[in-house]
Amino acid sequence: MSSRVLVSDKLSPTAVEIFKTRGLEVDYEPDLGKDKDAFLARIGEYDGLAIRSATKVSPKVIERAGNLKVIGRAGIGVDNVDLPSATAKGVIVMNTPFGNAITTAEHAIAMMMALARQIPAADLSTQAGKWEKSRFVGVELFNKTLGIIGCGNIGSIVADRALGLRMKVVAFDPYLSPERAVEIGVEKVELEELLRRADFVSLHTPLTDKTRHIIDARALATMKPGARVINCARGGLVAEEALIAALDAGHVAGAAIDVFEEEPATDNPLFGALNVICTPHLGASTSEAQENVAIQIAEQMSDYLLSGAVTNALNMPSITADEAPRLKPYVALCEQLGSFAGQLTESAIKGIAIEYAGEVGEMNTRALTSALLAGLLTPMLGTVNMVSAPVVARERGIQVDEIRQSSRGVYDSYVRLTVRTEKQQRSVAGTVFSDGKPRVIQIKGINLEAEMGAHMLYVTNEDKPGFIGALGMVLGDAGVNIATFSLGRQSQGGNAIALVEVDDTIETAVLEKVRALPHVRQAKTLVF
Repeated sequence: MSSRVLVSDKLSPTAVEIFKTRGLEVDYEPDLGKDKDAFLARIGEYDGLAIRSATKVSPKVIERAGNLKVIGRAGIGVDNVDLPSATAKGVIVMNTPFGNAITTAEHAIAMMMALARQIPAADLSTQAGKWEKSRFVGVELFNKTLGIIGCGNIGSIVADRALGLRMKVVAFDPYLSPERAVEIGVEKVELEELLRRADFVSLHTPLTDKTRHIIDARALATMKPGARVINCARGGLVAEEALIAALDAGHVAGAAIDVFEEEPATDNPLFGALNVICTPHLGASTSEAQENVAIQIAEQMSDYLLSGAVTNALNMPSITADEAPRLKPYVALCEQLGSFAGQLTESAIKGIAIEYAGEVGEMNTRALTSALLAGLLTPMLGTVNMVSAPVVARERGIQVDEIRQSSRGVYDSYVRLTVRTEKQQRSVAGTVFSDGKPRVIQIKGINLEAEMGAHMLYVTNEDKPGFIGALGMVLGDAGVNIATFSLGRQSQGGNAIALVEVDDTIETAVLEKVRALPHVRQAKTLVF
């Protein structure tokens, strides 16, 4: 019996034909996703679900989808899919991360031009029979400075187009190397300098905990008077109320917004605000982009349902069926090593070295490196999967070196990651024990042995008497339960590391108390 696919959003007819040609049964019902009850009643019949942004795949939908094996999102964002629920149920979630980059970049440039010349307002005025030439005096883009926040795939295309308009381009992106900045013709700067210098600020970064409200009241106040803001990336990057206040005060001259904190945005405080252009999330809405992503997702889903091949999966690595049993624990190890380093890295990564020693060096290290890169880049860039991670690293000019060698020391097989930034070098190593569980065995040259839990506390300190007791007391007084406690030191009285697994999130106030303890040099919470 062939697999069945439901297309519940509007998708190109070409994509539907691909499913049929590949031998899959497909039901094209582009309005079904809008009818929650009907959608819930039907979803259990299908092995695959192809969507765009209208269909909401909630935990309830996942629970009712007893046969579902794969969800394919024709586009980049999967905000409408509950990824943890899908992962827990074993449902693969795929997207098409590179199919609409040019379209989105062009929309940002179009919004910048419309904002500079007040085209929407001038159009309305003229068509109303007015002739207000003096009211709509614009500004040139020539020789102006464009500040790009997030200089990955889309951001670099925007930079290229802006340079063609003879603009100056400055970029803030912690993962953009100086070499890559030179290559694409932009000046890499810190965020505060970008805000001070830019005449136009365009956002092209994912929405993560670190980037949410990256343009807030303080950032807006830092901007030069008369600056303009363009957001065609993600709602939530700009604090909308703060933007309105800056516009009303005349400090910010205008804003062009394609994405909103709540969508669909049928009623938003930005509507009607002074010098604001709004579009309904049109960044990826061109016929070419829609066709590209629809064809890509149909091919990817068909490949998986027919042969088990996984491409552009957000919650599963690209591994063949033969490799999976041996590789799976090492994939988990590499993701953890990468995530560990990524959560501790706050400056631009220039390069990384991955040392595969012993048995692991004979495995599919391409998949392992992809898993490690995904873990490394996700803390800053949001969800980066194993397929897109090497591309994202390459776009940011991050040099990746793999080293394979025979085992050394007490461990038969291990992986060591060394991250080189503009400011420092950090290394972390790990292995897989006979129980199949990954362990960290060395951090910054200090030996220790620790299993990674969901919530960890990482502390670097001087090896002095009383530290362990003081740390335990701070956590105990705050009601934080310790699951495991791993220690290592360089030498007696020298540098030391504590890696503590706790049962729940550590509040900021508690973390500050840990940082205030004598001999503590650094303390940070980690999430795995």
